[in-house]
Amino acid sequence: MIEQVLNYSVIQQVSLAILVVSLLIQAVYYFFYFLKPALWKQKEVSNNTPPISVIICAKNEEENLRKNLPVICEQKYKDFEVIVVNDCSQDDTEILLGELELKYKNLRHTTIEPDRKFMHSKKLAVSIGIKSAKCDNLVFTDADCYPVSNNWLSEIAKSYTSDKSIVLGYGGYEKQKGLLNLMICFETLFIAMQYIGKAINGRAYMGIGRNMSYKKTLFYGGKGFKSHIYLQSGDDDLFINEHSTKDNTTIQISQDSITRSEPVNKFSQWIKQKRRHLTTAKYYRAADKFYLITENLSRFLFYTTAILSFILVPEIVFTITIISIRLIFQLIIFKLNMNKLNEKGFLLLVPIFDIFMPVLYLCLIFVNKLNRKNSKWR
Repeated sequence: MIEQVLNYSVIQQVSLAILVVSLLIQAVYYFFYFLKPALWKQKEVSNNTPPISVIICAKNEEENLRKNLPVICEQKYKDFEVIVVNDCSQDDTEILLGELELKYKNLRHTTIEPDRKFMHSKKLAVSIGIKSAKCDNLVFTDADCYPVSNNWLSEIAKSYTSDKSIVLGYGGYEKQKGLLNLMICFETLFIAMQYIGKAINGRAYMGIGRNMSYKKTLFYGGKGFKSHIYLQSGDDDLFINEHSTKDNTTIQISQDSITRSEPVNKFSQWIKQKRRHLTTAKYYRAADKFYLITENLSRFLFYTTAILSFILVPEIVFTITIISIRLIFQLIIFKLNMNKLNEKGFLLLVPIFDIFMPVLYLCLIFVNKLNRKNSKWR
C-alpha cells in the first residue's frame, strides 16, 4: 500500500496526508479529553455537609417554577436554602413564589422591578441572588431545570474539599420525540465531553448555569462579572473561564448529580440560543480558543479530505480504513459517555450530527458578525 501511495500524484498524496494527520489530531481529542468523563471516578470525597444556597433566576417562568421548585426544595440535604430572583416577570411568578414560601420554609425570593430607563442582563439577577445568599457554597440552576435525584445537593457537597472552590456538573435535556431533540441531546453531551474532559485534565474553560457551583468568596474575590458585565451572556462560561484554575476546580457527574431541562421544540428557538452562546466564545483565553478551534478544524479537514480522497484516489481501501478507524473509536467513546451520563437514543446519528454541527457553527458565527445586536438573556 505504501508503494501505491508513493506512485500517487502530489495532490493525491497531500489529500491522504491531511486525512491521516486530522485523524491523529481527532484521536488525541477523543482519547485524552473526550474519554475522560466516561472513565471518571471521584477520588476525593468530602464528608462535610456545608450549608448551601441554591440560586435560580427566573423571568416569566411561572409554570416551570411550579413544576421544578418543589423538587429542589425537597432535596435530602441537612442545611440549604433556595433563593429565586424574580427578574421583571410579567406573569404570576410573584404570586406563585409567595404561595410556595408558605409551604417551604427554606425558600425565599427577591424581585427586580422593571425599569424602562435601565436594561440589564441575567448577570444582575445572578449578582442579586448571590448577595442575598446566606451561605458561602452557591449552587446554580435554571427555572426550567430539575435535579433527577433528591440527592443532587449531597452529591455536589461531596466534591467540596478544602482546596476546591468550583464544582462543574452536567445538565442534560429531557428525551422527546423528533430529530431536533436528538440533535440537542447530542450537542449537549458533546459540549460536556469537551469541557468536562478538559476540566479533568486540569484546565476548565467553561461551566453551564443549569448545574454548577462555586463559593461566594470566589465571586467577590474575583470582582464578580466586572470584566464582562457589558456582555449579555457569560454569567456561567466566562466566569468559569476567568476564575477556574487547575487547583480550585473539580467536577461532579454522578448520575444523582445530573439535572434535566425541557428542550425547545422549534429549530428557530434553538438557533437563537446557539447564536447567544457563541457570542461569548471569542472572549475565552487563547489556549481555550485554540483547543476548540483545533478540534473543529481537524474535524472539518477530516471530512473534507475524506471526500476528496474518494474522488481523487483510485485505491479506496486506504480511505475507507481511515474513516472506519475514526468511526469506531468515536462511537465507542460516545457510547461510554452516554452510559455515564444516562443519555440514549442518538448513537447511530452521531456521525451525521458530527458533520452538521461545525458547518452550523460557522454559519451562526457569520450571522453574528453581520448582526451584532445583543439578545436578551431569556
